[in-house]
This record gives sequence, C-alpha cells and structure tokens, in this order.
Amino acid sequence: MIKKKMKWMGGMKFEGTSTWGHTIVADANKGVGGTEDGVGPTELLMYAVASCTGMDVVYLLKKMKQQVTVLEIEVAGHQNDDYPKPFHKIEVDYIFSGKDLDLSKLERAVELSQEKYCVVSQTVKGMANIKTSISIV
Repeated sequence: MIKKKMKWMGGMKFEGTSTWGHTIVADANKGVGGTEDGVGPTELLMYAVASCTGMDVVYLLKKMKQQVTVLEIEVAGHQNDDYPKPFHKIEVDYIFSGKDLDLSKLERAVELSQEKYCVVSQTVKGMANIKTSISIV
C-alpha cells in the first residue's frame, strides 16, 4: 500500500511531501481561484505517466545494452468536452538519441513498460486508450 497526503494551503493550492522529502505543489489557474503557484492535477497525471514509463524504459534498455544518451517523453492527454472531462486517449511519444540504437529493442522496452511494468499506465489504461510512438533523433 502507498499512502500519501496533500495539505490544503489556501485558495486552490495543495502541498505534499514525497518519500524523499521533496515538496509537490498543486494549484489551479487564476480563473477558478488558484494562484498558478504549482502544477495542475491533470499535468501531474501526464508527468506521472511519462516518468513511470520512462524509468522502466531506461532500466530495460540498459539491460539490453542500448546506449541511450537522451530520452524525451511527450505526453498528450485528450479529454472529453463535458465534465468531469476524463481522458479518453493518451498519446505517449518516446524520442531517443544514442549510439547504434536498435529500434526493435526500443519497441520491446516500450511494450514491456506499457503492458507489464508501468503502474501508472496500467492504472489509466482501463479508462483511456494509450497510444505510443517512437522516434530516433
């Protein structure tokens, strides 16, 4: 079990502390009473998807002896127009740079992350269709 707490700091701002003592600040835009002093909750979800799968992919590719020097992950969440506006599709684009990268190994690492290891992707997968793409720069 993982248990975390966010504390209301006034307005629309909430703060939490990570396991390692780092502060996480979530806030809303000024139009709804926030001060824009933190990251929006939906942005946090996109960052969670990107970082979770990214850590898996980096770990797996290291085991596959791939020399990745740069990995950027762009995540686009598509929401319904009507409230509560859940995400119905999430696009995850992996952009790799490195030496002698094997596309089949990159694809396998992404597949394993999305289908087996990434807890965040597995959680949202039941609610949103996740599409991935890979490019080597």
